[in-house]
Amino acid sequence: MEVLNFLIWPFAACVLLILIHAYFGIHILERGIIFVDLSLAQFVGVGIALSFFFGHDGIQRYVFSITFAVLGAFILAFSRRIAKYTNIEAFIGVLYIFSFAASILILDRSPHGLEEFKSILNGNIIWVEPQSVLYTFILYFIISIPHIIFRKRFLELSRNGNGGFLWEFAFFLSFAIVLVKSVQMAGILQVFAFLIIPALIGRLFTREPIRVLITGWLLGLASSTFGIAASYKWDLPVAPVIVASLSMLFFLVLLIIALFKSRECRGETEKGL
Repeated sequence: MEVLNFLIWPFAACVLLILIHAYFGIHILERGIIFVDLSLAQFVGVGIALSFFFGHDGIQRYVFSITFAVLGAFILAFSRRIAKYTNIEAFIGVLYIFSFAASILILDRSPHGLEEFKSILNGNIIWVEPQSVLYTFILYFIISIPHIIFRKRFLELSRNGNGGFLWEFAFFLSFAIVLVKSVQMAGILQVFAFLIIPALIGRLFTREPIRVLITGWLLGLASSTFGIAASYKWDLPVAPVIVASLSMLFFLVLLIIALFKSRECRGETEKGL
């Protein structure tokens, strides 16, 4: 019972993470800018690194993070215009490398730079507190309201680019604010995995958003349950376990579908002969 009481909060945090990130993952895949999450999360990480450097914690850390989230959202709101002049994936890659290098340079001057850098990458979700889970739920719920009300407009924006700069900025700003909390709680690796992999697996079966979303939620919850249990039992870092299990699940499903379709094609060829 004591173990259950300890693990229930990391699991609840994973539930919140998978619920909102699988949704944003659908939009990111529709936009075809797969690594924007990694790039934006690492850009937010520069703000976190600065807060470590100046020795700030609590509300001041959020101020640094939010500042970089807003700036990152503003930059990425121009992504469709930037795509007219250069490859957008390359631009996002350069933004990521810049953010990664900047974080290392900042944390190199911090007293506990290595530990803090690992915290940004892996997070500490196994030690998440009930209060943090509650604040996360409130934040994600507030962010989800406009996305529920204007879901068709946001989906059309992601699919066809039908919308102006303000709608683009609203999308990336809401995404960036979610990342601020997510990165601090779970780390960049787990956040990226929750964003891309569940939606990617769902799209192997269907392109209907609601079905992709439900599939992503179920797979994310299954991997989170396994990851948290394995982390506790074998004393492993939880984020890499969840990321590895989700990745292996994607490879397995992809292999099964490829074999099934190959067998189908072979059967049709034999019938034709």
